[in-house]
Amino acid sequence: MIEPKRVIATLAVALVGAATLTSPSAAAGMAPYEPTHAGPRVVSSLAAPASATVTEGQVKEVAPGGVITYPSVTSCLTVTVRLRGGGLVGAHASLFQVPGELRSDEILGALKQLVGERPVAAIEVRGAVGAWHPSYFVKALESYGEGEQVPISEGPDFNGIAQAVSRGLGLPRGRVTVEDVPDGDQTIR
Repeated sequence: MIEPKRVIATLAVALVGAATLTSPSAAAGMAPYEPTHAGPRVVSSLAAPASATVTEGQVKEVAPGGVITYPSVTSCLTVTVRLRGGGLVGAHASLFQVPGELRSDEILGALKQLVGERPVAAIEVRGAVGAWHPSYFVKALESYGEGEQVPISEGPDFNGIAQAVSRGLGLPRGRVTVEDVPDGDQTIR
């Protein structure tokens, strides 16, 4: 026969656990909050911030009405995804990997993962278009071994970059625009 005290204790533990799992404050604390990529390179949260600075090799998100700043865009490309809900998800692709950050052939995958299944209104690529060969999104410059032929950009390839970004994100080419912009900081609203 089961002791009544043991039954009551077991039920009490079960009820407290169930209450904890269903209370709004507990649910907020236990909600799935995991960056889509380990480390500080990709930042996402349930409540995206109003502003973010996205440095080379990083991917971050801002809330609807928010602002993304990409500092010191010289030989880089920035890729900003405009979500239909108004938020922005941005990536700062660097020609050469910054230690501890994403390489150019990892950046679109991380961006795609952070965007997830949310509807996308537009994708804006800006930066040093003439310095980029579209293949750098598939194989980073650091990935080439000794004796391998590294593709070199022979001038701005707007369509090739748009196609590479479209393929990398798995989104229609028609949503991607590419703009060559002068060196400096970029602010996207």
